Amino acid sequence: MKNKKKSSSPKLKPKARSPQPKARSSQRTYSIPDYRLEKPDFTLRQVRVRDQVRYELESGDLSQPAPPIRESKYLIKPQLLEIYRWMLLNRRMESVLESLYKQSKVVGGVYFGLGQEACSCASAYALQKDDWLGPMIRNQGSTLVRGFSPRDIMMQYMAKAGSPTKGRDASSHFGDHQVRNVVSPISTLGDLIPVLAGVALGARLQGKNIAVMTYIGDGGQSTGATYEGLNFAAVQNLGLVLLVENNLWAYSTPSDMQFRVKDLAERAIAYGIPGVIVDGTDACQVYDACHEACQRARRGEGPTLIEAKMMRMKGHAIHDAADYVPKPLLEYWKKRDPIVRLENFLVKKKWLTVDENQKLIAEVELQLEADRDFAVNSPMPTPESAASGAYCENGCHDIKPKYAVPKVRGGKKALASSDAAVHLK
Repeated sequence: MKNKKKSSSPKLKPKARSPQPKARSSQRTYSIPDYRLEKPDFTLRQVRVRDQVRYELESGDLSQPAPPIRESKYLIKPQLLEIYRWMLLNRRMESVLESLYKQSKVVGGVYFGLGQEACSCASAYALQKDDWLGPMIRNQGSTLVRGFSPRDIMMQYMAKAGSPTKGRDASSHFGDHQVRNVVSPISTLGDLIPVLAGVALGARLQGKNIAVMTYIGDGGQSTGATYEGLNFAAVQNLGLVLLVENNLWAYSTPSDMQFRVKDLAERAIAYGIPGVIVDGTDACQVYDACHEACQRARRGEGPTLIEAKMMRMKGHAIHDAADYVPKPLLEYWKKRDPIVRLENFLVKKKWLTVDENQKLIAEVELQLEADRDFAVNSPMPTPESAASGAYCENGCHDIKPKYAVPKVRGGKKALASSDAAVHLK
């Protein structure tokens, strides 16, 4: 028997490596638009002298002049003039409050938003009537835009009977659920975020997508309630517009000693929502970003995180002299005063003459003088009034749907509690 010839098999050649697969079009990519015309970069170092701690500037160029304001894509002349007036009213009202405090007419403390007027006023200006606002203690300008008067705020700080809380609170904890759609500030930082997410959810259960806006500082942005509320809004696709006011100091702790990310807007990536960076001293940038975020919210496209970078030009409250802030840094940000920047922009654009500007300032001063006199001369609450209003009394208010009767499956008009808990999205 002949031996079968063994077939010679060719040697196997190693397979060529296939190129890395390209990202599918369905895969999401993230970017953080930064609309600022300058991007200051400072580093501070902590210095201890005996039992005192202070901060010094380690690096950063303080010599740069303030950039021009970025022209708005949406605002027309009357609107920008109106925002400018709100900002002036905000600034001058806080000056009056400081004077009243020094005269011992204010009960408690006062929290200032000096240097943050563009952020407060231009953001609230982007809201429509059916939208909701949840201001923080420094966003008094936003409450003015939303319809409260300076006399309301001054009476509130003086605990007068005619104040929004009828003298039961001597700080900024007041709102209006009936007409102005304003949720009262909550001192526990971050807690407004889940509350406003709940407002957006309630509106959607009534068949309406709305924008709900609230604020958080760079320090408060690290609290648990912030994460929980923003994550809930993202998962449920609720129309939350969150402004992170990165004002460089969480009380007396500088930003670069609070968190490791370069920009707080980067945290939006973890939630799968858009993040945007704006110059918080530029009213046009703030408004445009908020306008677009509110439009997204009303279309049912979910939340947006907007980081507004600026400088808190006063201490944490009126009792805090902010001696821990390096003086050169304060001087740098004084050159970026949001009111001066907007004023120069309006004058250069010939939307406001020097005479018209002086007339506008005089009108604001007259209004504040009248409101101050009204607030100072208003009566204090009677002692017996303290016994009422602590609890919901018969007929004090009815809880009714704001927009429509909620609808659930099966055509029923009443909302079952089990459906409310399960069928959120």
